[in-house]
Amino acid sequence: MAEERWGLASISLCVATAVLGLLSALSCIASELKRTKEDELKLDGKLCYLPGNSGAYMFGAAALTFLCAAQAVGNLGIVTNWACWRMKIGSRSNDDKRRRMVITAGLLAVSWVSFLIAVTLIGAATSMNREQGYGRGWLDGECYTVKRGVYLSSAALALVATGCIIGSASSMRNSGRRPPDRDGDND
Repeated sequence: MAEERWGLASISLCVATAVLGLLSALSCIASELKRTKEDELKLDGKLCYLPGNSGAYMFGAAALTFLCAAQAVGNLGIVTNWACWRMKIGSRSNDDKRRRMVITAGLLAVSWVSFLIAVTLIGAATSMNREQGYGRGWLDGECYTVKRGVYLSSAALALVATGCIIGSASSMRNSGRRPPDRDGDND
């Protein structure tokens, strides 16, 4: 009974992670479409000005929020699966257990690296889409615009991070089952 509750909780967390990751990627795509274009940049001598916050700013902030929530919920799913996995296999040690742990750790590492790169790209690009006043630009008083494709690559990284964290959580799901004996019995 307790195993069923753990299993239902981990599946629910994986679904929530997938939805949040997808929402993050969709927000990145919307940000790409709404990003500030270079023709919106106004120059006054050496001073530049970008009027108002573009729609990309709001979508970018949403993408960051969804991605951070997906990573947090996904890690909670891994912890939930870990607890369920420990209940199933106890202290038994075998090659399958080690192999699944390596797969889980590898996917988790890729997830975190993708997450950190995506957060950095989305955060920088989103802050560039804020209003940049005359002489106060984005960095050192200069105005910057986001290059085409930055948000799309961030969307891809968000999907990679989400997929890897779900894969990491899922890799433990079946690992508690023992392989069948040669005569087909499972003890």
